[in-house]
Amino acid sequence: MLLKSLNYWSLPGGLDGVLAVEECLEIAHRHGFDAVELCIGETGALGLETDEARCRAILAYAEKVGIQVASVASGLYWSYALGSDSLEDRERAVSALEKMIRITSWLGARTLLTIPGAVDIFFLPSDSVIDYGILWDRATEGLKRVLPIAEKCGVRLGIENVWNKFLLSPLEMARFIDQFDSPAIGAYVDVANVLLFGYPEQWLRILGPRVAGIHFKDFRRAVGTVEGFVDLLEGDVNWPAVMQAIGDIGYSGPLAAEMIPAYRHYPDVRIANTSNAMDAILGRTVASRK
Repeated sequence: MLLKSLNYWSLPGGLDGVLAVEECLEIAHRHGFDAVELCIGETGALGLETDEARCRAILAYAEKVGIQVASVASGLYWSYALGSDSLEDRERAVSALEKMIRITSWLGARTLLTIPGAVDIFFLPSDSVIDYGILWDRATEGLKRVLPIAEKCGVRLGIENVWNKFLLSPLEMARFIDQFDSPAIGAYVDVANVLLFGYPEQWLRILGPRVAGIHFKDFRRAVGTVEGFVDLLEGDVNWPAVMQAIGDIGYSGPLAAEMIPAYRHYPDVRIANTSNAMDAILGRTVASRK
């Protein structure tokens, strides 16, 4: 079953990790979402030291509210990554990923969005450029170290196509995933990120059963920078083609709207607009909401 989901970062206080998880669940439910994608930070509302008891409490509250925790993401990969030049950072990344896998499992989610590293980080231009081949080897080694834990916990690591100048085609993404020969690794396809260098419907079809998660955003190619991300249905994503591809590959799971940043004023409006747009994209009847 396709789940209409909302990413935690889409809400005010989400990027900073100060928004209470319970409030996120309530807001998402109020706006007609089936599920949420929670996000792990170093500390904050859902930090690396979150224990199983806290996760059980979150799940109990979600059940009370009437919403699911469908997937988990994290921005920690930008601070230290499996492909980093620093051995200390690579070890730190492995340790953090192991913790995030366990937290994902405790939350009852089955997909953890994972970024293995970056050749360069467009929003951190002062950082060093990492050799593509070296990044491939380091990311492969790091993921192999955590895969046994992911397999044991029943969590699938979804490698996302982000603007990191790495894994720039669906064929390359497929090759990267297939080398592990593990059910615990797949692709997390962001349909808007793809538009800078391809077509999401093609990525989805080529990756097929490897698809572990899908992010919904929209993007205007003519802008071509981070300023090109816009509300759903305002950009160049061919939504009918994307939905056709999702059906063709038999994907059944969360479709997480990641709407960053929140509106400066009246941020609830963006969440309401996103919910209505997703209803249209999914062919659902828009229900009145209080």
